[in-house]
Amino acid sequence: MSTPAKPIALVTGGSRGIGRAIVEDLCASHSVIATYNKDAAAAEEVARSTGAKFLQCELGNAASCRAFLAEVDRAFPAIDLLVNNAGMAPRERRDILEATEESFDELIAANLKGPYFLTQHIARGMLARGSGRIVFVGSISSFTASLNRGDYCLSKAALSMAAKLFAARLAAHNITVFEIEPGIIRTDMIAPVEAAYEQRIADGLLPQRRMGEPKDVANAVRGIADGRLDYSTGQILHVDGGFHLRTL
Repeated sequence: MSTPAKPIALVTGGSRGIGRAIVEDLCASHSVIATYNKDAAAAEEVARSTGAKFLQCELGNAASCRAFLAEVDRAFPAIDLLVNNAGMAPRERRDILEATEESFDELIAANLKGPYFLTQHIARGMLARGSGRIVFVGSISSFTASLNRGDYCLSKAALSMAAKLFAARLAAHNITVFEIEPGIIRTDMIAPVEAAYEQRIADGLLPQRRMGEPKDVANAVRGIADGRLDYSTGQILHVDGGFHLRTL
């Protein structure tokens, strides 16, 4: 008797940080395709250790996305799980009164436009098969004002709405959509301000007095991938140590 083929997962930004943790976890149950942008060496390292297949894609570049999706359609036509993880922080934190159009355009393209149209494309294939699961990895910045990176906050707030839109559109077709909102997670994105965050956490910033780890986000994806939330489409999973709680 032949062994059933594993379901196929597509993870964007899978070569480091949160994306790498997701890839490493999903490879236990899925055949994983992952994207990287510039760091081919990191992608090759993860590919060797996990068996995931990596393809280059710059989500903020429409031509790069088209070429990537053409390759996916050719080699992996049936995506069972899409994890929109890739994103970027502003290259330079600037007060909103000093922020540039160039940074705004770059972040909207990478953090919103890219995953929005990637999801549109993959969702069409899921509709044809009548099943699928989709995850958007957002951020607490979707509801938390950071005055020195307004472009990032806006991109994540809009991505949060994208998750709701796709959830509503696809719910009747056995396709579930979720948003995971990580808080302060120990990745290279926060490395320049990690010490400051550690001090703020020690001073009570988070109800759970520790910084998050990439594996914490991967654990949330695991619950979705295993179908444990299949009657909860449209939900936001807060992976933030309780940051979203309001207390008096």
